[in-house]
Amino acid sequence: MAAVALDPRTPVLAGAGQVLQPPDPDVELTERAEPVGLMAGALEEAARDCGGAPGRRLLEQARSLRIMVPLSWSYIDPAALVAERLGIAPAEHALTAIGGNGPQTVAAATAAEIAAGTLDVALVAGAECTWTRLAARRDPARPVLSWATQPAGTTAPVMLGTERAPVTDTELARGLDRPRNVFPLFENARRAASGESIDAHQARLARLWARFSEVAASNPYAWSATAYTPEEIETIAPDNRMIAFPYPKRMNANDRVDMGAALILCSLEAARQAGVADDNLVFPVAAADANDHWFLSHRRDLHSSPALAATTSAVLEAAASGVDDIDHLDLYSCFPCAVQLAATALGIDVDDPDRPLTVTGGLGFAGGPGNNYVTHSLATMAGLLRAQPGAMGLVTGLGWYVTKHSAGLWSSAPGRAPFRHVSPQAQVDATEQRTPATDAEGDVTVETYTVVHDRVGEPSLGIVALLDDEGRRAWGNTTDADTLVELEVREGCGRLAKLHADGRVDLR
Repeated sequence: MAAVALDPRTPVLAGAGQVLQPPDPDVELTERAEPVGLMAGALEEAARDCGGAPGRRLLEQARSLRIMVPLSWSYIDPAALVAERLGIAPAEHALTAIGGNGPQTVAAATAAEIAAGTLDVALVAGAECTWTRLAARRDPARPVLSWATQPAGTTAPVMLGTERAPVTDTELARGLDRPRNVFPLFENARRAASGESIDAHQARLARLWARFSEVAASNPYAWSATAYTPEEIETIAPDNRMIAFPYPKRMNANDRVDMGAALILCSLEAARQAGVADDNLVFPVAAADANDHWFLSHRRDLHSSPALAATTSAVLEAAASGVDDIDHLDLYSCFPCAVQLAATALGIDVDDPDRPLTVTGGLGFAGGPGNNYVTHSLATMAGLLRAQPGAMGLVTGLGWYVTKHSAGLWSSAPGRAPFRHVSPQAQVDATEQRTPATDAEGDVTVETYTVVHDRVGEPSLGIVALLDDEGRRAWGNTTDADTLVELEVREGCGRLAKLHADGRVDLR
């Protein structure tokens, strides 16, 4: 690489680090690291990944420290606490908005700033300690976690991204208040659109997720090292209760983890001056970001993602590459439908066992640390690319309810053209929208649905997306016990129903 004439402003990933804090009965809960501690530890690992002393030089030269907003503890300015632990003083402290797209989006924006000459070295980090927080809450001894707090008046960090409510008031009232209640709507809609039976569909999802668990079992930074069989993923059992049909527990992202990851991004010139070896560098080749129509009520359908299709197409076009040029994939994997949506957008056969769709094992098995999963994805991808000179990897990120999308191409060799960060947002905005039917009442057709189960695994609430005779989308609920049971064994999409003014729906 040293013989190749590259622009010294070329952005590179110089170092990546991951830390895992598994359960340990010999360590008191009060002695376990908190999120900012894991972030600092991950950055120290990233510095070691640069070769030790070169990495320390880059930590000290960093002008910006960009943190994925943690969900397991509230800090005003977590970057200040991380910087203090590391003994560094970056001029800019930044914090992201909520969204699993955040790490790839921030990495791409950072690379663009480096290429433009407005930034030389930046640090990206995130961590969650949800396992410890929940363990302390459930411990009869009620241990107090003395995690860091910051006084009122602490200077707020720079905000990266925009905070916006993910759902409308009507959607919220019908139970669309958390990912586990929303993503099954896409899964059931995809099944109905394909004409697949419920049984065949469940078996196929279990085979897909079993392959993900196999990857996690070989990942030293995965929360779960268990390779599950398809039967263990599909079969409902006390340790694998149904969460929201069609997803039992093992098909859901696992956010009850303690883990962190970090990246050191800089210019090629800064990396070389710090002493980082050329064969340690990974290049961002191209990136793209776009949002689907923000609210679910406005989406054209609930079995596709125009923004994901446009984003993956745009990133390949920006890199002058095709899908066959990609050696490694990490498709965002909070739930099976997210992986399938991305595979469809790319034209990849999701059922091909010879083309892995994850490098980590996914959010269900490797771990789903809030907004920070993709930082782990990028760190793992970097190691694979270094081991295969010239290889290229694609990473996707997803925020909220199939709403925010990011895609990045990375390689152990420089791209064919300078790095580009693009957005096909105008193209997405021009796609068809539904009109919400907040006043709908009477005869409707079921578009898709899910059955939410309670903590003991019993069906408790049906959430139903409905279309009126004008094609407008409405939302309804059912708590009828017989209907809830039936919806899990007999296809509900396409059935006629009656919607009442209070949101209650009767299926026929």
